Amino acid sequence: MVNPPLEVRDLEYGYDEKDILDGVSFSLVPGEVLGILGPNGCGKTTLLRLLAGLEKPDSGEIRMEDAQGRAAAPRTAVVFQEHRLFPWMSVRRNVEVAVRHLPADERRAKVDAVLALTGLAHASESMPAALSGGMSQRVGLARALAAEPELLLLDEAFSSLDALTRRQLYDEFVRIHAARPVTTVLVTHDVTEAVLLSSRICRLENGVIARTYDNPAPYPRSLTTPGLGALSEEILRGFLEEEPLL
Repeated sequence: MVNPPLEVRDLEYGYDEKDILDGVSFSLVPGEVLGILGPNGCGKTTLLRLLAGLEKPDSGEIRMEDAQGRAAAPRTAVVFQEHRLFPWMSVRRNVEVAVRHLPADERRAKVDAVLALTGLAHASESMPAALSGGMSQRVGLARALAAEPELLLLDEAFSSLDALTRRQLYDEFVRIHAARPVTTVLVTHDVTEAVLLSSRICRLENGVIARTYDNPAPYPRSLTTPGLGALSEEILRGFLEEEPLL
Protein backbone atom coordinates (compact mmCIF):
# COMPACT_ATOMS: atom_id res chain seq x y z
CA MET A 1 0.00 0.00 0.00
CA VAL A 2 1.43 3.40 -1.02
CA ASN A 3 0.39 6.24 1.25
CA PRO A 4 -0.29 9.70 -0.17
CA PRO A 5 1.72 12.72 1.02
CA LEU A 6 0.56 14.54 4.15
CA GLU A 7 0.22 18.31 4.46
CA VAL A 8 -0.10 20.19 7.75
CA ARG A 9 -0.90 23.83 7.13
CA ASP A 10 -0.91 26.73 9.59
CA LEU A 11 -2.24 24.82 12.60
CA GLU A 12 -3.34 27.02 15.46
CA TYR A 13 -4.74 25.85 18.75
CA GLY A 14 -5.17 27.43 22.15
CA TYR A 15 -7.31 27.66 25.24
CA ASP A 16 -7.75 30.05 28.16
CA GLU A 17 -6.33 32.81 25.94
CA LYS A 18 -3.04 30.91 25.64
CA ASP A 19 -1.60 29.86 22.29
CA ILE A 20 -0.47 26.22 22.39
CA LEU A 21 0.29 25.95 18.66
CA ASP A 22 0.85 29.05 16.58
CA GLY A 23 0.95 28.43 12.83
CA VAL A 24 2.62 25.00 12.66
CA SER A 25 3.20 23.79 9.08
CA PHE A 26 5.09 20.84 7.61
CA SER A 27 4.70 18.16 4.96
CA LEU A 28 5.63 14.48 4.85
CA VAL A 29 6.45 12.37 1.84
CA PRO A 30 5.13 8.80 1.84
CA GLY A 31 7.10 6.52 4.15
CA GLU A 32 8.97 9.33 5.88
CA VAL A 33 9.69 9.34 9.63
CA LEU A 34 9.40 12.89 10.96
CA GLY A 35 10.61 13.59 14.48
CA ILE A 36 8.84 16.26 16.52
CA LEU A 37 11.30 17.13 19.26
CA GLY A 38 10.85 19.45 22.19
CA PRO A 39 10.67 19.84 25.97
CA ASN A 40 7.57 19.35 28.09
CA GLY A 41 4.97 22.04 27.46
CA CYS A 42 6.14 22.99 23.97
CA GLY A 43 2.96 21.71 22.24
CA LYS A 44 4.07 18.21 21.17
CA THR A 45 1.15 16.38 22.76
CA THR A 46 -1.36 18.89 21.40
CA LEU A 47 0.07 18.49 17.91
CA LEU A 48 -0.19 14.72 18.15
CA ARG A 49 -3.81 14.90 19.35
CA LEU A 50 -4.64 17.12 16.38
CA LEU A 51 -2.93 14.74 13.96
CA ALA A 52 -4.85 11.83 15.52
CA GLY A 53 -8.16 13.65 15.15
CA LEU A 54 -8.70 13.73 18.92
CA GLU A 55 -8.87 17.54 18.88
CA LYS A 56 -9.89 20.08 16.27
CA PRO A 57 -7.57 22.98 15.42
CA ASP A 58 -8.78 26.55 15.84
CA SER A 59 -7.54 27.11 12.30
CA GLY A 60 -5.42 25.38 9.68
CA GLU A 61 -5.77 21.90 8.24
CA ILE A 62 -4.33 18.39 8.15
CA ARG A 63 -4.89 16.70 4.83
CA MET A 64 -3.97 13.90 2.51
CA GLU A 65 -5.12 13.62 -1.08
CA ASP A 66 -6.52 10.42 -2.50
CA ALA A 67 -5.80 9.12 -6.01
CA GLN A 68 -8.46 11.48 -7.41
CA GLY A 69 -6.89 14.50 -5.68
CA ARG A 70 -9.66 14.78 -3.09
CA ALA A 71 -8.58 16.00 0.33
CA ALA A 72 -9.36 13.93 3.39
CA ALA A 73 -8.11 13.43 6.92
CA PRO A 74 -5.56 10.60 7.12
CA ARG A 75 -6.35 7.26 8.73
CA THR A 76 -4.21 7.22 11.84
CA ALA A 77 -3.01 4.81 14.51
CA VAL A 78 -1.23 5.76 17.73
CA VAL A 79 1.34 3.94 19.86
CA PHE A 80 1.38 5.53 23.30
CA GLN A 81 4.04 5.70 26.00
CA GLU A 82 2.01 3.17 28.01
CA HIS A 83 1.24 0.05 26.02
CA ARG A 84 -2.49 0.14 26.88
CA LEU A 85 -3.05 -3.56 26.28
CA PHE A 86 -6.21 -5.24 27.49
CA PRO A 87 -4.93 -7.44 30.34
CA TRP A 88 -7.64 -10.08 29.91
CA MET A 89 -6.81 -10.63 26.22
CA SER A 90 -3.96 -12.61 24.67
CA VAL A 91 -1.42 -10.94 22.39
CA ARG A 92 -3.38 -12.14 19.35
CA ARG A 93 -6.68 -10.85 20.64
CA ASN A 94 -5.14 -7.48 21.55
CA VAL A 95 -3.92 -7.10 17.97
CA GLU A 96 -7.26 -8.29 16.56
CA VAL A 97 -8.98 -5.32 18.21
CA ALA A 98 -7.66 -3.11 15.40
CA VAL A 99 -9.28 -5.25 12.68
CA ARG A 100 -12.31 -6.63 14.54
CA HIS A 101 -14.64 -5.28 11.83
CA LEU A 102 -13.15 -7.54 9.14
CA PRO A 103 -14.39 -11.03 8.16
CA ALA A 104 -12.75 -13.81 10.17
CA ASP A 105 -10.44 -15.11 7.41
CA GLU A 106 -9.18 -11.65 6.49
CA ARG A 107 -8.79 -10.70 10.14
CA ARG A 108 -6.75 -13.83 10.84
CA ALA A 109 -4.49 -13.23 7.83
CA LYS A 110 -3.76 -9.63 8.78
CA VAL A 111 -3.04 -10.52 12.40
CA ASP A 112 -0.79 -13.43 11.39
CA ALA A 113 1.15 -11.15 9.04
CA VAL A 114 1.73 -8.39 11.57
CA LEU A 115 2.65 -10.82 14.37
CA ALA A 116 5.28 -12.33 12.08
CA LEU A 117 6.52 -8.87 11.06
CA THR A 118 6.96 -7.74 14.66
CA GLY A 119 8.48 -11.01 15.88
CA LEU A 120 5.53 -11.90 18.09
CA ALA A 121 4.19 -15.05 16.42
CA HIS A 122 5.71 -17.25 19.12
CA ALA A 123 3.97 -15.20 21.84
CA SER A 124 0.55 -14.93 20.20
CA GLU A 125 -1.27 -16.73 23.03
CA SER A 126 0.67 -15.06 25.86
CA MET A 127 -1.13 -12.72 28.23
CA PRO A 128 0.11 -9.15 28.79
CA ALA A 129 1.13 -9.87 32.40
CA ALA A 130 3.72 -12.34 31.09
CA LEU A 131 5.35 -9.85 28.70
CA SER A 132 8.36 -7.63 29.22
CA GLY A 133 8.04 -3.89 28.66
CA GLY A 134 9.68 -4.16 25.26
CA MET A 135 7.41 -7.02 24.19
CA SER A 136 4.35 -5.07 25.34
CA GLN A 137 5.36 -2.09 23.21
CA ARG A 138 5.86 -4.39 20.24
CA VAL A 139 2.28 -5.62 20.72
CA GLY A 140 1.13 -1.99 20.72
CA LEU A 141 3.04 -1.39 17.48
CA ALA A 142 1.62 -4.57 15.94
CA ARG A 143 -1.92 -3.48 16.82
CA ALA A 144 -1.32 -0.08 15.22
CA LEU A 145 0.11 -1.60 12.04
CA ALA A 146 -2.65 -4.21 11.71
CA ALA A 147 -5.08 -1.41 10.86
CA GLU A 148 -2.85 -0.36 7.91
CA PRO A 149 -2.89 3.34 8.83
CA GLU A 150 -1.87 6.07 6.43
CA LEU A 151 -0.20 7.88 9.35
CA LEU A 152 1.45 6.22 12.34
CA LEU A 153 1.87 8.37 15.45
CA LEU A 154 4.44 7.43 18.09
CA ASP A 155 3.70 9.32 21.32
CA GLU A 156 6.87 9.01 23.43
CA ALA A 157 6.45 5.32 22.59
CA PHE A 158 9.86 4.20 23.89
CA SER A 159 10.41 6.61 26.78
CA SER A 160 9.18 4.35 29.61
CA LEU A 161 11.67 1.57 28.76
CA ASP A 162 15.14 1.04 30.19
CA ALA A 163 18.06 2.16 28.02
CA LEU A 164 18.97 -1.30 26.69
CA THR A 165 15.38 -2.26 25.84
CA ARG A 166 14.82 1.15 24.27
CA ARG A 167 17.83 0.68 21.99
CA GLN A 168 16.64 -2.80 20.99
CA LEU A 169 13.23 -1.35 20.13
CA TYR A 170 14.85 1.34 17.99
CA ASP A 171 16.52 -1.37 15.91
CA GLU A 172 13.25 -3.32 15.73
CA PHE A 173 11.34 -0.25 14.60
CA VAL A 174 13.88 0.41 11.81
CA ARG A 175 13.54 -3.20 10.63
CA ILE A 176 9.73 -3.12 10.75
CA HIS A 177 9.51 0.25 9.04
CA ALA A 178 11.76 -0.94 6.22
CA ALA A 179 9.35 -3.85 5.63
CA ARG A 180 6.21 -1.74 5.99
CA PRO A 181 7.14 1.93 5.41
CA VAL A 182 4.12 3.76 6.80
CA THR A 183 4.41 7.54 7.07
CA THR A 184 5.30 8.21 10.71
CA VAL A 185 5.40 11.13 13.14
CA LEU A 186 7.63 10.45 16.15
CA VAL A 187 6.89 12.75 19.10
CA THR A 188 9.72 12.71 21.62
CA HIS A 189 11.82 14.78 24.01
CA ASP A 190 14.86 12.53 23.45
CA VAL A 191 17.41 13.92 20.97
CA THR A 192 19.15 10.56 20.55
CA GLU A 193 15.86 8.84 19.70
CA ALA A 194 14.97 11.51 17.15
CA VAL A 195 18.40 11.33 15.51
CA LEU A 196 18.47 7.53 15.32
CA LEU A 197 14.96 7.11 13.91
CA SER A 198 13.95 10.23 11.96
CA SER A 199 14.72 11.35 8.42
CA ARG A 200 13.84 14.94 9.40
CA ILE A 201 13.51 16.54 12.82
CA CYS A 202 11.37 19.56 13.72
CA ARG A 203 12.42 21.38 16.87
CA LEU A 204 9.22 22.63 18.49
CA GLU A 205 9.42 25.50 20.95
CA ASN A 206 6.57 27.51 22.45
CA GLY A 207 4.10 26.23 19.89
CA VAL A 208 6.12 26.99 16.76
CA ILE A 209 8.66 25.07 14.70
CA ALA A 210 11.90 26.84 15.53
CA ARG A 211 14.00 24.86 13.09
CA THR A 212 13.93 21.75 10.88
CA TYR A 213 16.99 19.50 10.54
CA ASP A 214 17.54 17.08 7.67
CA ASN A 215 18.94 13.68 8.65
CA PRO A 216 19.95 11.70 5.55
CA ALA A 217 22.14 9.12 7.35
CA PRO A 218 21.43 5.56 6.16
CA TYR A 219 19.68 3.01 8.36
CA PRO A 220 20.47 1.19 10.59
CA ARG A 221 22.17 3.91 12.63
CA SER A 222 24.16 4.33 15.81
CA LEU A 223 25.72 7.38 17.43
CA THR A 224 28.97 6.37 15.71
CA THR A 225 27.30 6.84 12.31
CA PRO A 226 29.14 9.75 10.64
CA GLY A 227 27.38 13.05 11.21
CA LEU A 228 24.91 11.94 13.88
CA GLY A 229 26.98 13.05 16.85
CA ALA A 230 27.39 16.49 15.30
CA LEU A 231 23.66 16.66 14.50
CA SER A 232 22.79 15.77 18.10
CA GLU A 233 25.05 18.53 19.39
CA GLU A 234 23.59 21.04 16.93
CA ILE A 235 20.03 20.26 18.07
CA LEU A 236 20.94 20.43 21.76
CA ARG A 237 22.78 23.69 21.23
CA GLY A 238 19.66 25.10 19.61
CA PHE A 239 17.63 24.38 22.75
CA LEU A 240 20.32 25.63 25.14
CA GLU A 241 21.08 28.81 23.25
CA GLU A 242 17.42 29.59 22.44
CA GLU A 243 18.17 30.42 18.85
CA PRO A 244 15.97 33.03 17.14
CA LEU A 245 13.03 31.45 15.34
CA LEU A 246 13.74 30.71 11.68
